[in-house]
Amino acid sequence: MFVTATDSLRFLTNWRFRVVWLKDKKVAGKCYCMHTTNYHEPVMLEACLDGLAIKPGGTYVDVTFGGGGHSRAILERLEGGRLLVFDQDADAKANADALNDRRLTFIAANFRHLKRYLRLYAIKEVDGILADLGISSHQIDTPERGFSTRFDAELDMRMNQQAPVTAAQIVNEYPEEKLHRILGMYGEVTNARTLAGAIVSARLNRPMKTVNDLKMVLQRYAPRNRENKYFAQVFQALRIEVNEELKVLEEFLEQVPDALAPGGRLVVMSYHSLEDRLVKNFINKGKFHGDVEKDLFGNEQKPLQAITRKPIEAFAEEVSRNPRARSAKLRIAEKIE
Repeated sequence: MFVTATDSLRFLTNWRFRVVWLKDKKVAGKCYCMHTTNYHEPVMLEACLDGLAIKPGGTYVDVTFGGGGHSRAILERLEGGRLLVFDQDADAKANADALNDRRLTFIAANFRHLKRYLRLYAIKEVDGILADLGISSHQIDTPERGFSTRFDAELDMRMNQQAPVTAAQIVNEYPEEKLHRILGMYGEVTNARTLAGAIVSARLNRPMKTVNDLKMVLQRYAPRNRENKYFAQVFQALRIEVNEELKVLEEFLEQVPDALAPGGRLVVMSYHSLEDRLVKNFINKGKFHGDVEKDLFGNEQKPLQAITRKPIEAFAEEVSRNPRARSAKLRIAEKIE
């Protein structure tokens, strides 16, 4: 993007919107080139960085690299140090290459394999781990990926495009009871049983291969004037099932205590209640269900201590600029020494 600047110009670009100030300089008539990408705007960037409490020479992990917005900012705060980043989406690799930083190691894998790759790179412990869960703006805005209800495309929804199961296979092959379960549990669809039956009936006549094929079925069961929210709930349920998102999150969280050094930070940003509940329970109880374990003296036996009692949410200004931030909940924890 090229900009002709005058005194006190403020230009927003933060990896997509990074604040750049040009103050009190005679720059009229000059042309400035500023690198920007629309892959994904990092949500609550400063809160995430503050939560990590970055040590200049530390070792950090960004398990959801995406467009590299959070990672770029972490690298800017490191003096030396090291950053390992995970992303199973092939599109993210180009973003990592663009950073061209020797301190960064890109790992083309799912973050459910956190400990395996730390061992592979001979890293015993790290000082901080960042996870920005959910789906990136880039994935939503790429029609052929099938994540969005706004575009007609094949029902895919795979974050790892080499994965074996697509959304089309789920809607066309899952038994009715299994469809009912995932629509109700993962999408919190109120008429999940009815919709599951409707999907099974519809596919007897013609397989549902595209987004519009599925939306034609959903339209008849969506609450009036709330169709878009209903579509989003169904698509969320399918996406979570396709990518095993909650199972992956559980596996990841269980590895975090071993991966963190004493005093190391965990920063997790979630976008729906199912994710946030898992993160909250693991931080507060050391497990996903039931009460926290205690020793004979009544001391809680858990590996992490919450830094924030309640989740941090984005300010209205950020939400107006980046609607994705509206549902974000940020939790921060520290490994007990």
